[in-house]
Amino acid sequence: MALFPRANDALNINPPTGVDLSLSVHGSDWLWAVTAIYILSFFVCLVPSFTAPESKRVFNYTLSMALLVGSLTYFAQASNLGWSSILQTDNLTRQIFYARYINWVVSFPALVLSLGLLSGVSWTTVILNIFIAWFWILSYLAAAYTTTSYKWGFFAFGTFAYIILVMSTLNESRESAQVIGISRDYMILASWTNLLWLLYPIAFGLSDGGNVIGVAEAAIFFGVLDVLLLPVVSVGFLVLSRGWDFEKLQLDFSEYRGLRHGQASEEEGALATGGKKTRESGEA
Repeated sequence: MALFPRANDALNINPPTGVDLSLSVHGSDWLWAVTAIYILSFFVCLVPSFTAPESKRVFNYTLSMALLVGSLTYFAQASNLGWSSILQTDNLTRQIFYARYINWVVSFPALVLSLGLLSGVSWTTVILNIFIAWFWILSYLAAAYTTTSYKWGFFAFGTFAYIILVMSTLNESRESAQVIGISRDYMILASWTNLLWLLYPIAFGLSDGGNVIGVAEAAIFFGVLDVLLLPVVSVGFLVLSRGWDFEKLQLDFSEYRGLRHGQASEEEGALATGGKKTRESGEA
């Protein structure tokens, strides 16, 4: 007998009332484990930024924000919160966790932004890829909340957007990374990301889309994918970035900002001194 017995009371405190297919206790247990992994990854990503030079914190900050959002959304799912009861085509109601999509609508663009910054593609391409990532996830969310077979139309639009994102991150961005001499590290991160992205349409089709697997099984499937995606890729960025020249990659934004401020101060000082000398010459 444990000295301090502990139990997962989330489903007792927040019961899944009014739904036929709902999260199980074991599914909630797994979601709590994923929550812990996300929280740990958040600190692993954020803490080094306190000692790293300001000009080398761009990936720490970008990925830490996404991990923090992921921690919150997984806390909501583990607590059996952040869901809606949606009627399926077989006339059964199913728990659809919109908190899951909130996580993706932040984490996927964060990864797109990080890969775009690393590859050196233009800002227009980065912004387009972020929009495509949003379009993909929001299309899947619309599909999950559609109660008829028309949901597969939204699924098709979202999957098409995913294909565009793959082509951009594995083709155009790869070519740009080759130009700046960082193609090996970029392809390691981009290939792993795209390998996992490939499984999301399959997972969605089996769960929130096709209602083939249960809510707990879907939580396990998506949880494994999410853990292997954002936390693993975040650590990969931090480890590989030790060998990157941020100045050469033009990622030392704060250095340029400080340089501009320093130049501005010198120019202002020179103008002030010159003006003072002019006034003194006029008085003489």
